[in-house]
Amino acid sequence: MSAMTTQDAPASMRAGTGRGPRPLVLVWLAAILIAAGATLLAPQLPALAESPAWLELPLAGWLDAALAGIVAATKPAVRALAWTLTQPMLGLQALLNGLPWLTVAAALTLLSWIAAGWRLALTCAVGCLGTVALGYWTEALNTLALVGVSVPLAVLAGFGLGLLAHRYARLRHGIELCLDVMQTIPAFAYLIPILLLFGFGPVVGLIASAIYAAPPMVRNTLLGLRHVPEPQIESGTMSGCTPRQLFWQVRLPGAMPQILVGVNQTTMQSLSMVIIAAIIGGFDDIGWAILTALRKAQFGQSLLSGLVIVFLAVLIDRITWGFAVKSRRPDEHPHPRRRLAVVGGVLALSLGAGLALPALGTPPAGALVDLATPLNDWLERMLGLWGAALAAFRTGAFYYLLLPLRIGLSQAITPFTWGFALTPAMIAGYWLAVALGCGALLAKRHMAAAAALLIAAWVLWFGMTGLPWVGLTAIMIALGASLGGARLAMICAAGCAFFVVTGLWSKAMLSLYLTGTAVLISLVLGGAIGLLAFRVQRLSAALRIVADVLQTMPQFVLLIPFLMFFQVGEFTALLAICIYAIVPAIRYTEQGLRGVSPHVVEAAEQMGCSEWQILWHVRLPLAMPVLALGINQTIMFALAMLAIAALVGTQGLEQEVYVALSQAAAGQGLLAGIGIAIIAIVSDRLIRARIDTTSATRAPHLPAPA
Repeated sequence: MSAMTTQDAPASMRAGTGRGPRPLVLVWLAAILIAAGATLLAPQLPALAESPAWLELPLAGWLDAALAGIVAATKPAVRALAWTLTQPMLGLQALLNGLPWLTVAAALTLLSWIAAGWRLALTCAVGCLGTVALGYWTEALNTLALVGVSVPLAVLAGFGLGLLAHRYARLRHGIELCLDVMQTIPAFAYLIPILLLFGFGPVVGLIASAIYAAPPMVRNTLLGLRHVPEPQIESGTMSGCTPRQLFWQVRLPGAMPQILVGVNQTTMQSLSMVIIAAIIGGFDDIGWAILTALRKAQFGQSLLSGLVIVFLAVLIDRITWGFAVKSRRPDEHPHPRRRLAVVGGVLALSLGAGLALPALGTPPAGALVDLATPLNDWLERMLGLWGAALAAFRTGAFYYLLLPLRIGLSQAITPFTWGFALTPAMIAGYWLAVALGCGALLAKRHMAAAAALLIAAWVLWFGMTGLPWVGLTAIMIALGASLGGARLAMICAAGCAFFVVTGLWSKAMLSLYLTGTAVLISLVLGGAIGLLAFRVQRLSAALRIVADVLQTMPQFVLLIPFLMFFQVGEFTALLAICIYAIVPAIRYTEQGLRGVSPHVVEAAEQMGCSEWQILWHVRLPLAMPVLALGINQTIMFALAMLAIAALVGTQGLEQEVYVALSQAAAGQGLLAGIGIAIIAIVSDRLIRARIDTTSATRAPHLPAPA
């Protein structure tokens, strides 16, 4: 089979014609037969249902032994490095807290004015005053001290790796794979070996933040250096520049706008780690304030401290983005001396006022405005009024949605949960309806749709935890082969094999069930909301603000309202994952529909197509690559939130990571974290292959006029 035939396989399978799809049809037929056989034989052969113990390898013990040797060999040097990294952070913390709060607020406001104008400066001034009034000024400065050291570390490391990936093509694929792992493995997982190496303290959070924040810098550095305009490079070469001069005077200035975007993203990633860093090394920063309030179930305090982080995130984002935009227009900086004089004068006045007036120099020890108590009182009233209804809603969602997807309809439908028991006639009717649906699709030569219906019915009947591992592995291999050929099939097989040999198969199925449910809900609701935003401009503007808040607010904070209303449990985790993962579903749906060429839409209108026909037959097919990318990002966001959801009672791989962190079991935590990364990487590769196939084969089909 040629490469082109492999890429076009899904479309060919739908058509059911030609010689190309026959091998893939055989692959799918074999996979379905293996899945059916494993399902039927599983009651007699338990090794087909759950991964057998004799296939497991003691990988966790091997990792623990290897890490113990590394820690013993490098402990003195690593502890010296920890002390070296701690000093700048403590020094910056002492400097920020030693200055009058008015001076620091004035400096941030002036920086905002220089970066993005008076509107951002006004926002910064109001936010600083609000932070002081709420009593979180010292904690906010401590957070800035952490970010102020972790970001330069991440920027330097990311720039160096990006430069290596640009200069040496052989290293590029390895570096990109490392970036995928770094961005998908939960931070809890690599906190454990860092904790063993560096010990408990703020430096552990600092290093973890730098590791987590470095990948965007690497990607943007590589992207910027690769897309420097060729005429600039040719001009530098013709001018007689040496390779070093060509890099520093031509390539680097040309790539600087994209590199500054990487600095922006790196800063945001570092700020998002402050709560996780507080778990193993908090030092009276905002992350520690949120974590403390969350442990005490203080809704008001946790929400207000979370809003302070949102303010810092938005402020830093706008400042760094403003400088990135200005770098693209270097000539638009009028009167630099006048601006410098204004900055110096304002800072001098604020410093004098702060030293002269204690109220403007020392921040208040507590809140000047008590908003936490009214918020807590409001929550108690809401729970008193709606507590019973919320509990009933949670119970219904668990019994009628989560439980069937987890253990299957065959076990979820009982007199206790659904009010009746399954009869042989009901079971036969279910599978007869599935057979008739598959037969109707096959009659129309929709082979892919028939296979999808059969697999969905199989999953729904037995649940994710009831699927035989042999059958699901066969289905994943067939899916990889149909979308990306032999290479992707091998990636899917290797991913499944990892969970078998590590003994994490059952935990992986629990994570897949919860993540899959959240992704499905997010895609349905997010797609509908994105479609409405595409049609209603005012709704689009409002949703943009909501999406910004949801993406900048730390993931821990998103747990708080659901935890208060629905208590600990899988349903709370599901809602928290959905509220975080729905953002890319909304954004990419709207972006994809808006990105369709107006000329194509105009041609369809001239043919007399209705709005529904234009949407279904023109906009959606042309927007499919963007929509597929939105599915990819929704999955990634759901997996990122999954590790945080372990705090409220989930039982999958994410819980393994969290338990390993509490027990300092590095091998167990790393394997579980790598398992989550494998789910993310396999999903990413499958959807990328689908995007490539869609881009190559999908074209709008204009229907007959209405």
